[in-house]
Amino acid sequence: MKSITRALLVACLVLPVIACGKKEEPQQVEAAPVAVPTTQDKAAWNAYLNDVAGRHMDGITNSPYVYLVPPANPSAAPSAETPDAAPATDAPAATGDTPPTMALDGDYERLLDKAKTDVSRGITRGNLLIFAGLDSARTANLTIASFSTVPAGSMKGVRVLFIGAAADSERVKAAVEPAGVEYVFVDNAA
Repeated sequence: MKSITRALLVACLVLPVIACGKKEEPQQVEAAPVAVPTTQDKAAWNAYLNDVAGRHMDGITNSPYVYLVPPANPSAAPSAETPDAAPATDAPAATGDTPPTMALDGDYERLLDKAKTDVSRGITRGNLLIFAGLDSARTANLTIASFSTVPAGSMKGVRVLFIGAAADSERVKAAVEPAGVEYVFVDNAA
């Protein structure tokens, strides 16, 4: 009987000490949002887009489609596909500069073709499409053009994230919602 009493006494003294020694799990602290890049620095945009995508992945089962729209090339002539491009200038290149090229507008047109192709093939439920860029109007134009031939209600369960200015959000929303997508706007001024 004495040994049982001693065992209970020891247990009563030892258990609180053991319980106090348990390490509490660290509370997860949500990281502060990454700031919107103000330049075309690809590393900064990648970090920003990864952060934004991570915050909007609830219910998304696949890797997101990301369309980072390049800025307009001020030396390129506007085309039918890029009505927002600036007119060409006749000014010669400064000494040491490379001559004006259509590289950035070519990049825009290739991205537009890729986005149109992706969207026209049909994006399935559980996907996220992200449209972003420094020039909100240009990004909005690309987004709207991408959805121009999508049948109504054909993209239910797909989330479209537009990162741009509030002034462009409503026209993008009006262009993409008929397809049945969940539209999310992220203000790049924030």
